Amino acid sequence: MGAIDTTIDHAVDLNLKPEVTGFFDPDTFTISYVVKDPNSNHCAIIDPVLDYDAASGRTATTSADKLISFVRDNDLEVDWIIETHAHADHLSAAPYVREQLGGGRIAIGKPIGTVQKVFGKVFNDAKALSGKADEFDHLFEDGEEYRIGAMRAVALHTPGHTPACMTHVVGDAAFVGDTIFMPDVGTARADFPGGDAKTLYRSVKRILALPEQTRVFVCHDYPPEGREPAWETTVGEQRRANIHVKDGIGEDEFVKMREARDATLSLPRLIIPSIQVNIHAGQLPQAEDNGVRYLKVPLDLL
Repeated sequence: MGAIDTTIDHAVDLNLKPEVTGFFDPDTFTISYVVKDPNSNHCAIIDPVLDYDAASGRTATTSADKLISFVRDNDLEVDWIIETHAHADHLSAAPYVREQLGGGRIAIGKPIGTVQKVFGKVFNDAKALSGKADEFDHLFEDGEEYRIGAMRAVALHTPGHTPACMTHVVGDAAFVGDTIFMPDVGTARADFPGGDAKTLYRSVKRILALPEQTRVFVCHDYPPEGREPAWETTVGEQRRANIHVKDGIGEDEFVKMREARDATLSLPRLIIPSIQVNIHAGQLPQAEDNGVRYLKVPLDLL
């Protein structure tokens, strides 16, 4: 694939191996992670899920409570609660997790402001239209370095699925959100507002320019029949076997495939509740004067 992009070569430290524990949510096919510094009790939580029943409008914390129990049982200290992007397939449990564990800065990529403005129009949401994203504790810049305990981590902007997608590289591990899936599943769709197949291809290639030994942790797995859910692979495996972007598949071929495939896909089941909550850092709407919280459903728009 050519030389490694020197702007990201520094991101990976193959000698540093964070302890990664994945939690699979079968209802949304989401994997949340606890990423621990091997030399301390500090950790980050990535993409926690708030359970939501679309038929009843009820929320639950079963998935998030598993994360919380793990953190408590192992006496961990949470430095960060990171969203890889504004998810369209599940509601974020970030505020609940922070409340229960007493800490952790809720963070996302800085282009979330762009996503807020786009969906602010969809939901007639004045706060989102400002694009300030001040519900988040921190907004990551492209190439920004930060710490989980003593571990160095780097946030890389990898848009295409959404404008705010970030890949977080921690030691020898890359948490890629929805940008890329397991090799037999492929890549994310690129037809959401602000998405773009050409941009997605270039973002994937940015990830695949990392050293081949880099561990890759995906945010979702939709396993083919006969395979159990999985969420860890490597850059080398992706380059050899990813059905959409393995070595030898060019940009034009990918864009043609991705756009044709996206045209056949239905919207995610939970996109309407998810987006309007997740662009506000997982904060649920304020209760109205009757004490009840409400989500909006735009008619004949999406």
